[in-house]
Amino acid sequence: MKPSKLLSLFTGVFTALLVLSASIAVPLLCRPFYYAHIEALNLDGYTGLSVEQIREAFNQVMDYCLGLRPDFAAGVLPFSESGASHFADVRVLFLLDLWVAVISLAALVILFIISRRKKLTPTPLMGHGPGFWAAIGLGGLFLIVGGLAATNFERAFVIFHSLFFPGKTNWLFDWRTDPIILLLPEDFFRNCAILILTLLIFWCVILIVADLLAQHRRKKLAPPPASPCSGCPGGGDCSGCSSCS
Repeated sequence: MKPSKLLSLFTGVFTALLVLSASIAVPLLCRPFYYAHIEALNLDGYTGLSVEQIREAFNQVMDYCLGLRPDFAAGVLPFSESGASHFADVRVLFLLDLWVAVISLAALVILFIISRRKKLTPTPLMGHGPGFWAAIGLGGLFLIVGGLAATNFERAFVIFHSLFFPGKTNWLFDWRTDPIILLLPEDFFRNCAILILTLLIFWCVILIVADLLAQHRRKKLAPPPASPCSGCPGGGDCSGCSSCS
């Protein structure tokens, strides 16, 4: 197998993108994760809506954000033009994340096929493969981000919106005109962040452990170095030595 630096680079980048985007996609696609918060956070008692009405409102919002319906709706709840425009912005980010996940997975499959056909292998960096370094970089970065967010989640929430919705204030909801915000409390977003970070760290650990096991296996299967023969006239080079033949 021929080592390839480009294969190592692209594999590492697409692995990191897949782990990140797939971890974010889980709370976006797993509706029961939100449903579990309805009674746990007493959303029905707090808003006066039934559990079914809350589910319907959440499902319609998420269907819109995931591109499953063309127009914004929030069940029985009214909404303002400003509120709907924010969810239009959210829709762009959600769909971008899903596309990144799909494209990254497809790219890794293509890279695997190419490496098999051309007999290429990723060039190791300091003895480790691209998955290891993708996990180290991604995991280290988000451990820092998660640690900072844990100290002041509200401030982290504001910074997040300032970064991803620059120059806009439509994410600052007034519950009187956009009561949907009552169904999306800060505790829910915090739990989403915890879930994403947990999944991300889990897959990073898997990648690191897999790389370490592969490294151990390579060392175990590698042939032992030839022992030099002190009696060789060639000073330890046994090639062509009649006494060692």
